[in-house]
Amino acid sequence: MALKSKPTGPRTIALVGPYLSGKTTLLESILHATGAIGRKGKVTEGNTVGDTSAEARERHMSVEVNAAAVEAQDDALVFLDCPGSVEFLQEARNALIGADAAVVVCEPEAEKAAMLLPVLKALEQSGIPHFLFVNKIDKATGPVRDLLPFLQAVSEKPLVLRQVPIREGETITGYVDLATDRAFVYRDDAPAEMVQIPASVAERRTEARFAMLEQLADFDDRLMEALLEEKDPPREAVFQDLADELRDGLIVPVLFGSAETGHGVRRLLKALRHEVPSHTTAAKRLGIDPAGPPLCQILKTYVTPHAGKLSLARIWSGSVEDGAVLNGERVAGLFRPRGNRQDKIAAAQAGETVLLGRLEHARTGDTLGTGKEPPPPLPRAEMLPPVFELAVEAASRNEEVKLSAAVQKLMDEDPAIRFEQHSDTHEFVLAGQGDIHLKVAFDRLRSKHGLTLKARRPRVAYKEAIRKGTTQHGRHKRQSGGHGQFGDVHIEITPLSRGEGFRFDNRIVGGVVPKNFIPAVEDGVREYLNHGPLGFPVVDLAVALFDGQYHAVDSSELAFKTAARIAMTEGMPKCDPVLLEPIVRVDIAVPNEHTSKVNGLVSGRRGQILGFDARPDWSGWDVLTANLPQSEMHDLIVELRSLTQGTGTYTWAFDHLQELTGRLAEQVLAHSKAAE
Repeated sequence: MALKSKPTGPRTIALVGPYLSGKTTLLESILHATGAIGRKGKVTEGNTVGDTSAEARERHMSVEVNAAAVEAQDDALVFLDCPGSVEFLQEARNALIGADAAVVVCEPEAEKAAMLLPVLKALEQSGIPHFLFVNKIDKATGPVRDLLPFLQAVSEKPLVLRQVPIREGETITGYVDLATDRAFVYRDDAPAEMVQIPASVAERRTEARFAMLEQLADFDDRLMEALLEEKDPPREAVFQDLADELRDGLIVPVLFGSAETGHGVRRLLKALRHEVPSHTTAAKRLGIDPAGPPLCQILKTYVTPHAGKLSLARIWSGSVEDGAVLNGERVAGLFRPRGNRQDKIAAAQAGETVLLGRLEHARTGDTLGTGKEPPPPLPRAEMLPPVFELAVEAASRNEEVKLSAAVQKLMDEDPAIRFEQHSDTHEFVLAGQGDIHLKVAFDRLRSKHGLTLKARRPRVAYKEAIRKGTTQHGRHKRQSGGHGQFGDVHIEITPLSRGEGFRFDNRIVGGVVPKNFIPAVEDGVREYLNHGPLGFPVVDLAVALFDGQYHAVDSSELAFKTAARIAMTEGMPKCDPVLLEPIVRVDIAVPNEHTSKVNGLVSGRRGQILGFDARPDWSGWDVLTANLPQSEMHDLIVELRSLTQGTGTYTWAFDHLQELTGRLAEQVLAHSKAAE
């Protein structure tokens, strides 16, 4: 095998994994190990390089991507510390577009392995090479070999164990590196010390090393021949296989350690330096010519109080200088990131991930170039549909004026936030990925834009319909000197089938109501339908105008419109009005071990289960389809995630309206009346 040189050039590595797995602490240890910081901070003390925002430090959790550039010997690396909470998964997805590789950080607990599914799937679908770093190994309660099958169950790619732990009693004191076939003893926040392979792990080391080589040989015929001939392959060849098969997405190397103590961090860093492919590999994966003209993509947008808008961008080809014009906007400052610190630079080369200053029109995911015309857009992360909503309003009239502009800046920072006015209820609704996600959004609006919003559960767009028809006479007559007002109509009200909407029929013959007044009658009817006898918009009925009278002088469009409203007001209560609630079609995706729990969840929310099927391209997952009342949807995502270790999700769409009677209908009507 012809050995290749180590990958070179700037590279970007994402740190991803579930909430509380220790990604921010790992970043802190990497920065300390490379000399970028002299003292490690702690998440609980709010003094880490990552999680610098007030919202993150208040909650002791990542709520946005944090970038930090380091020099690791002769390698320039940028680490993207991605939030672990599933409510901020969109942040990680957006950042992964610009990553050469990822480190998936997890805990050594088998029952938490399923929590890796969303991020592993995103990496596999994007073709991004990734390592698995089992963190908190000092707190593991069982052997790593027992953990591995649970981790393999959530990974489509074969996991390749790179280390065997050395134990003294219940404590892991070091490891055997299976690639180099050497043993090391941990030293807190310092390089591990090489030692003789202890006799206690010699048998396990032989077994594990052979298993690793067998997995690599699945993709290398020469290595397979060496194993069949019982020859120990050259160390350089083993490392070359590890690098090549990682680059090609054939394997997922597994290392372990403790980010808090620094154990195993330097070994992980060495693997990243030697095995993460050069940026040209990722560029080609995205269809980019690495030797082409300047081209970059926005991975994250920050709105800062002092520096204004900053765009975290991956430079895919060419170079970008401070003052360069990208998509018609001039870059006002070029910076190398390190948490909330920005080091000013004059230019950035292909492969670097940097901050671009004050590109007011650039959005997360945008592709930027220096040509006269914007370059063809690069692939961007698929947007997750919102699953949690709150109706919002400004606390004062003065704040109402600032609301739209402030929310637009908020959505620049966090594209997973949606803001719209619901046509049925006329409420302004803020939507996102969960309760914490929206609370962070409210905090940002308050701290960055001085806005305090009132929030409440959104109203459900109930409707009403009728069960029987009637005929009704309506007359509007008023005389007050001069021209009076006179309109007289006879209408027939008839129920329609569910979903037919509204129909107006003109059955006037003989000119008893002049043609020019008939549209006014329809307007009066439609105006009434906005607020029926039960207090909700009326649907699925037909109204026919079949008789009436007019006065040559006193009749007018307004008079006939008013007469129509009078007829509807007096006639509709006679039509046996009934409340309708919206029913939505929900597709709930969960690992199949949770399917039975979700059946109970749906049934407990008055849902009708329509069936379930395997989730396409997701081994071991089901998609359960059900009809659910919209009134039961508000906190569904909270309970679903609680039942499924944060892995369950859903999509939904309006399906139909359904009659609601009995105690629940009485409660809705009483609440509506009290709110008037």
